[in-house]
Amino acid sequence: MSSWKPRSAPLERILSLDLTAREGYVLSRIDGDTAVERLAQVTGIRPEELSSILDRLVSVGAVEPSPGARPAAEPGPSVRAEPAAGREDAEPATTHRQLFETRFHPLPPDERAEAAAVAEDPELSALCFDSVPVVIRSVLDNPRTGLAHARLIAANHRNPVGLQALAARESFLHDREVQRLLLRNVQCPEEIVRRILTSRRLVEIHATCQSRELPEKNHRTALSVFRGRFGTASPEERVDLILTTEGRALATLSGLSLDGRSVALLCARGISSTLLVENFGHWTATPPALIAHLLRQPLVRQSPALKLLLQRHPNHPKSGP
Repeated sequence: MSSWKPRSAPLERILSLDLTAREGYVLSRIDGDTAVERLAQVTGIRPEELSSILDRLVSVGAVEPSPGARPAAEPGPSVRAEPAAGREDAEPATTHRQLFETRFHPLPPDERAEAAAVAEDPELSALCFDSVPVVIRSVLDNPRTGLAHARLIAANHRNPVGLQALAARESFLHDREVQRLLLRNVQCPEEIVRRILTSRRLVEIHATCQSRELPEKNHRTALSVFRGRFGTASPEERVDLILTTEGRALATLSGLSLDGRSVALLCARGISSTLLVENFGHWTATPPALIAHLLRQPLVRQSPALKLLLQRHPNHPKSGP
């Protein structure tokens, strides 16, 4: 189980699932390249609880089963249904879109906005597919609007003005699933991407930067936030990032450096990861004191290739070992 690298299902399938905030958070950290053991470190969730959450995500079709696992039963209609606020018999998301196209789209925007202000489901969910910001504002002003509607807007609305109206509702923006969908929305404004990421832990921001589902524009913003946070993070948080990612994060930190406290924390630890040593060996900003520490590690002493890599580093202390 610990070596399994979970892979999420297609986005269109995930959007129709009723997931808890915890399940949505775990799903947002899954990238198809991170093993379960590492996923537990990235999320900070106990392995036993993480295993239970992954079982649930597999059972509802949000995550592909692990190789060799028995095929799960096909989810029933209640699983595939989009959860409408206050209703257990929610219409499927495709039906909501069809309802919008056939009933509301032919109407003028002002009439759709008036309808959105007082609508109930399934009409309220259908109006979440509107492309006009004024209609989305009316949806958000409707007292019946809940997280299910906010998630529909985050996933499907393609106007930055409407997405800004959604982000203005703190109770919605704090939802991890809303955040995940906004980060994957190509029209999400840069200021919202920054708001979502700035308050997160450094290791979480890095994990977001590695997501293949982020549009290029949002990926650039995420990378900018990550580099900025690295420059202001505590030494302990920097070291946690480096160790958790086995130095993979260093590839995105060109031009930055480690402070003395971070170096001291790293030098106080024994290093037993070949990948971590290799990444330090390829990072041009690795400090001389850290290179000397790495050269003293049994792992490096027993590996001529690692030793040569560090000795060729531009910051290699010539008088060192």
